[in-house]
Amino acid sequence: MSTNSNPARRHRPVAVYTDMEDLEFSAGQRLLEDHGFDVRYLGTQDPAAIAEQAKDAEALLVGYAPITAEVMDAIPGLKIIALVSMGYDNIDLEAAKARGIWVSNLPGVATEEVASHALALALAAAREIPYFHRAVERQDWNSRPEAKVFRLSQERLGLLGLGRIGTRLGDMASRVFGEVVGYDPYLPDTAETRAMLANAGIRRVELEEVIRTSTVLSLHMPLTPETEHIINAETLGRMRPGCFLVNVSRGQLIDNDALRAAVDSGHVRGAALDVLDVEPAPAGHPLMGHPQILITPHVAFLSDHTLAEYVRVQAQNVISLATAGTPDTPLFALDTMMSTAS
Repeated sequence: MSTNSNPARRHRPVAVYTDMEDLEFSAGQRLLEDHGFDVRYLGTQDPAAIAEQAKDAEALLVGYAPITAEVMDAIPGLKIIALVSMGYDNIDLEAAKARGIWVSNLPGVATEEVASHALALALAAAREIPYFHRAVERQDWNSRPEAKVFRLSQERLGLLGLGRIGTRLGDMASRVFGEVVGYDPYLPDTAETRAMLANAGIRRVELEEVIRTSTVLSLHMPLTPETEHIINAETLGRMRPGCFLVNVSRGQLIDNDALRAAVDSGHVRGAALDVLDVEPAPAGHPLMGHPQILITPHVAFLSDHTLAEYVRVQAQNVISLATAGTPDTPLFALDTMMSTAS
């Protein structure tokens, strides 16, 4: 970064992008600069590097970098951690809250895209699209899978998680599947909620019914200590024989070895995943290379609309805090005076 002897220039607040992968963020950078910020990009997910190179930051704009309590303590003027996703498991939220640091995410920006991708994965798996594609590639036009191909209007889609994406998927899928059922322990049981689910064509049931009776089970939960490996050997064993599993949420929701064993045995007929616990997947990852496991490279969010909105909303959260005292989409509320003083 070039130096400038102008005192006003030196006292401009600093906003630091930690990591943005291949996301084009120049529009967000311009937006921040137009609102008086000095902006720089580190291009790292290493907490130590972030702590060292962002010491003067008031705002961190984060992709997947883990932001720990130690990183926060190394940046004494930090006021906001602005995420470029809806997920927030890479941030120590309690540490941020205790230090009066806002954390913002991007709820709703890619709801349509992620729900559409989940439906596409469910249909591709249940209709055996990968199998038939491979058959055509080897010029075997008469090949058929050993197990029957379902008529989806006679089958059940189960949703674990009934937030924005799960509910949107249910609304889309209710026109395709015979029934859509869902479970969410955190969704309040109110008249408004019941009306919303009814309008989306989703019947709310207990966890056990979703797991035991769904032909396709789709995951739409955040990663928390309670949900990590919620799909494990015991859960998989309770699932309907010949079922399919879809995951567009977090890879750590699934015990990889247990899922591979369930697919190998045929108890789970196939899986369609947009997320893995490690990305890119290392050599020998148990879910890679299986003909009945379809994997896309964490692109469920992808569209021209979301690429622009992710960058804009992330930057706007930083600007709104500076101009209005709160970000637009905070993960929790902070005492305004504590936040200002931090």
